[in-house]
Amino acid sequence: MSVAVSPLAPKKYPSMPSVEGVRIATAEAGVKYKGRTDLLAMVFDEGTTVAGVFTRSKCPSAPVDFCRANLPGGKARILVVNSGNANAFTGRKGRETTAAVGRAAAKAVASAESTVFMASTGVIGEPLPADRITAPLAGMAGEARPEGWLEAARAIMTTDTYPKVATATVMLGDTEVVINGIAKGAGMIAPDMATMLSFVATDAPIAAPVLQDLLARGTGKSFNAVTVDSDTSTSDTLMLFATGAAAKRGAPLISDVKDARLSGFRRALNRILKSLALQVVRDGEGARKQLEVTVTGAKSARSAKKIALSIANSPLVKTAVAGEDANWGRVVMAVGKAGEPAERDLLSIWFGDIRVAHEGERDPGYSEEATSAYMKRDEIVLRVDLGIGRGKATVWTCDLTKEYVAINGDYRS
Repeated sequence: MSVAVSPLAPKKYPSMPSVEGVRIATAEAGVKYKGRTDLLAMVFDEGTTVAGVFTRSKCPSAPVDFCRANLPGGKARILVVNSGNANAFTGRKGRETTAAVGRAAAKAVASAESTVFMASTGVIGEPLPADRITAPLAGMAGEARPEGWLEAARAIMTTDTYPKVATATVMLGDTEVVINGIAKGAGMIAPDMATMLSFVATDAPIAAPVLQDLLARGTGKSFNAVTVDSDTSTSDTLMLFATGAAAKRGAPLISDVKDARLSGFRRALNRILKSLALQVVRDGEGARKQLEVTVTGAKSARSAKKIALSIANSPLVKTAVAGEDANWGRVVMAVGKAGEPAERDLLSIWFGDIRVAHEGERDPGYSEEATSAYMKRDEIVLRVDLGIGRGKATVWTCDLTKEYVAINGDYRS
């Protein structure tokens, strides 16, 4: 079915610079979609290091298993991504497909199969014809060019209504380095990791163990703090590649995660991860509003995050936001069901700067008119203070509309 672009889509896209040591190609493999690109190859120069974080689903896709097996090697030469078919719950056929793609991709860049990484996104349970992916790979590797980050983001879309990209330029030592990222995701989004594929690349010379630490830490307040529908995908994949090409321009090799020269890079990477994660939320299937949920005063940060996710994942809270109804009773319900320490008579709730509930009851100064006016915004901030500790957490989600049901009721048709 045709879906209109989300009203929360970016008004414009950043100009995506090339990342030295990365070349991009896209193609129409016809896996599911017709008349659009659905296959991405990202080719990396020799010496590129890699890190990855993957779904915690107990039913992971065949490509996730393939990437996990190759990740300890720490080296990458090519990434292959298809949309339209997740190659998940496909048994032996799925493993045979990843093996065939691995062989073809390795041959296309004249490298070992251990330097190949891949991801698939789309329908679960349908066999993925290997030849649709393997046939174009040699040509794509030869045609790959440094430009094309926005095209890369388009090729990996499924129910997304817009491509998701982010970029940053930052100093590493005395040398400027680039970080570019793309992501896809709109439904089946929940920690950990969120549905979603995301690929980030830099020309910084950073050792694989350091990259892994940066990525694992960076997901906590980005991709693992967003939810659209509480459903964690079988295919979630977030990968970070570092070509090291900036070393030729004087960038220092970073082999220790405590290296002080890494601080600016770490902040820039975290900004990119958060930007991509929020773009996923803002493209939540059928979304019309972004909702930020902050919980303070909890027993611990972990407890605060669990309560925040309970609120953000509540269909009743999300439909109230869609209906522009500041129904704090549903927030109270979501706090209470989270299974975390809470004291009813200490609870306070705000929508924006408007306190709607205080010390276990409706705020005496509550104004229906002011609150209703606030709920018409397309970005809603909801805060809950538990009043029992110092733990706090913030998560992001979107509203739940009729369009979500329509998109997902029609997904395999």
